[in-house]
Formats: sequence, C-alpha cells, structure tokens
Amino acid sequence: MTDPTPRRLRPRPLSVRTRLIAVITVVSAIGMLAVGFVVYLEERGRILRQVDSLLEANLDSARFLVEQGSPDTGRWEDPEQALAAVVQRAAPDDNTGVIGLVDGDAALVPGVPLDVDLQSAPGFVAHVVEQTDSDAPIIATYAGDDVTWRYLATPISVAAAPGSRAVFVIAYDIEAELAEIDTAARVFAIASAVTILVTAAAAALVTTRLLRPLREMRETAERVSAQSLSDRLPVHGRDDVSELAQTMNDMLDRLDGALDSQRRLLSDVGHELKTPLTIVRGYLEVVDPDDPADVRETRELAVDELERMAVLVQELAGAAALHGPSPVKPELIDVADLVRQIVRKAQGIDGADASTGDLVERVVAVDPARITQAMLQLAQNAVTHGDGRMVISSAVRDGALELSVRDFGPGVPDELKPSVFDRFTRGPRSEEQGGTGLGLNIVQLIARAHGGQARVVDAPGGGAEFVIAVPLVTGQGDQPWHRS
Repeated sequence: MTDPTPRRLRPRPLSVRTRLIAVITVVSAIGMLAVGFVVYLEERGRILRQVDSLLEANLDSARFLVEQGSPDTGRWEDPEQALAAVVQRAAPDDNTGVIGLVDGDAALVPGVPLDVDLQSAPGFVAHVVEQTDSDAPIIATYAGDDVTWRYLATPISVAAAPGSRAVFVIAYDIEAELAEIDTAARVFAIASAVTILVTAAAAALVTTRLLRPLREMRETAERVSAQSLSDRLPVHGRDDVSELAQTMNDMLDRLDGALDSQRRLLSDVGHELKTPLTIVRGYLEVVDPDDPADVRETRELAVDELERMAVLVQELAGAAALHGPSPVKPELIDVADLVRQIVRKAQGIDGADASTGDLVERVVAVDPARITQAMLQLAQNAVTHGDGRMVISSAVRDGALELSVRDFGPGVPDELKPSVFDRFTRGPRSEEQGGTGLGLNIVQLIARAHGGQARVVDAPGGGAEFVIAVPLVTGQGDQPWHRS
C-alpha cells in the first residue's frame, strides 16, 4: 500500500567549502564597509571643519579691512563704503558666494561671477537679516530652498561715520563641497566590490586546496569496510590537515590490525574447538548404548573434552578483558612485598619449588592482581616445561621494573623465542598436558596493558628466564610511575 502522505524533501546542507567562502566574503564586505564608512565620516568632518576655518579667515580679513580704513583718507565715510571694499576684496573659494546687505536688502555683489548665487534662494537674505539683529558676527547653516549653505554674516559698522546698516555675507555650498568626497566614495565602492570579488575567488581557490584532503578522507571512509581496510589517505605537506591525514592513516592501520587479529582469533578458536568437538562426536557416534562400560568410558572422555573447552573459553574471556578500555587498575605497591607474596603463592602450585631471588626495594604503581596473575602463569610454565624449580626476582634496569621467573628446564629454542608469547603457541610438554596455548599470551597482554613488554632469554647455566618489564616513568595516562 502506498503512503499517501507526501514526504518532505530535506534541503541539501551547505558544504563546508561554501560556508567558508560565504563567511570570508561577508567578513570582507563588512570590513570594507566599516572602513569606508569611518573614512567617509572623518573626511566629511574634515571638510566641514575646513569650511568653518575659511569662514573665520574671511571674518578676520573683513575686520582688518574695516579697521585699516580707506587707502586714500585712512577712514571710511560710511558703512556702505566699508562694505563695498570688503565685498570687492573678498577672495572667495570654490563653491562659495558673497553678497553685501544694506538695510536688509541685497545691494552689493562681487564684480566676477561666483559658483554660488546667494540671491537664488529666496529666503536666504531674510534669514540672514533675522539672524543678524545685533553687531556680533555669526557662523551658521542655512537649509532651505533645496540648498544647504554654511555662511558667515558680520555687520559692518564705522564708529566715526554712522549710517545705514551694512552686513557682509559669504557662504559655502555644503552639498557641492561634499560632492567631492561623494565621487571618491563611489570610486571606493567600486574598488571594494572588485576587492570582495577577488577575495571570494581567492577564498574559493584556497578552501578548495585546503579541503581536498578532507574530501579524500570522506571518500576513503566511504570505501573502507570490514572487508577492505587497505585504502590510505595521501599525505601532502606538513600542516594540520596533513597531520590529520596521517592520524587517520594510523587509525586505519590499527583498525586493520585489530580486524586481522580478530580474524586470526576466530580462525584459531575454530581450530582449537574443532578437535574436541570432533573427538566427542566420533565417540558418541560409535558408543554402544547397551554396553555400560563403553558408555562410562565415552562419558568420561566427553566430560574431559568439554572441561578442556570450558578452560579455553574462560582463558579467551580473560584475554579479551585485557583488550578493554581499562585492563589494569594501578595502585602503589611495594615491589619486594609483592614478589614475596607471589613466591608464597607459587609454592602452592603442584610440583613447584619456588625460591626468592634478588629483590628491589621500590614503590611502584601497578595492578597487583594482574601482575600476580602473570607471574603465577610464568610459575606454572616453569613447572610444565622444567622440573618445577624456579627463582622469582625483581630488578630495575634502563628505567623499567623487571619481574622475572627463572626455570631450570631445557630452555626455549631460539627459533621459538619470537613466537612464544603468541596466541595458541604450545611447547611439546604443553600439548602432552593439554595446555590451551593462551597462558604466555595473557602474560604479554598484561605487560602491554602496563605499558611494557614480556620477553624470554636464556638463563646463565641453562634454563629460561621469562621477564616482565614495566616502565617506571611515563608521560601520561594511568601507566605506572614510581616513588622513591
């Protein structure tokens, strides 16, 4: 039956590359906008301050002319004469206009045309007359009649010859003055747009190159499966991304090793269990149910093989626990006391003749239960492969605590020493006594869980010496350390 409810299509998520390009572009645009805005405000303020400075300079010039008087007589006949001289001698700048007012009317203008006609704004003259009702000069802004002017209005008076009321006016067109930076702002906007586009293109190129290893990691992860862990990431350069690629390769190596170890374990376990199962099945198929003796014999054999399988499974479970996240729980232990306890326990093994060798007086952090388990396994190994006589010792060599069990048996052949700690490796006497081949492997796992190694060497005078070396000083984690 078809579901009538339409499914909502989930939007495709934006890629990291797209997000990075967008963020870089937006941040660049905001930065350019902020810089342009700050520069515009600063330049605008500078122009307005410059306009006021020029108006003040014209005020000083007008005062000087009035105080100096006529070049002919040294004095002005009336305010209109002084105003005419001020208007004629004014040196207006670009975007300025000058006018002289007499009794509130526009009476005098310069003899040359200026950029700004102050009579083009009908309300300007009336505004100035209204503002200059006293003898004090003013600098103010007129905004009306679709213009914005910054102006100076100063009354002209002659103390010795009073007459009509005269006012000198000079004004700057603020919009025209600011138009200069408006042009610069448009050029800046165009340059900023080009810069942002170049930044986006550079971000696209750089992010593509930087994220290529991440894309290769994703593609490699998609190809990797439980059946194939052979793919590895290419490592280019010496940056954080290349280190990540190398870390991923190391992880894949560990996974590949763990998977290979798992396959070998399953193969070995299958091989080890196949023999007792075959034996039990073979005897059960031929047993004569009417013969009590045959039934008892078959029963004893089946029980014996099942017990051997139970021991194998138990030791496999113990070995698996040593691969867990916390295989050991270190605590401060006196090494000499620990070895003495191990010797007493080893003496309880059937056929063992354990004695104490050299001891080191030291306090270390190890898991006493796991160390005891490993040392007793070595003691049992000495009973199985030797005559039961052994010496258990401890020492400190090359920054490591070494716990050893020396036996007096035939020793370990050189060709077997590299594999003696491998899983399901048995010596001749182990096969005779039904060993599982996991004992020495568990010893090695315990040593590695402490950050160390187990090894076997030839003992002086014959026999073998099995050594568990545990580092005393480590950089991190809960691995062993020592206290003097």
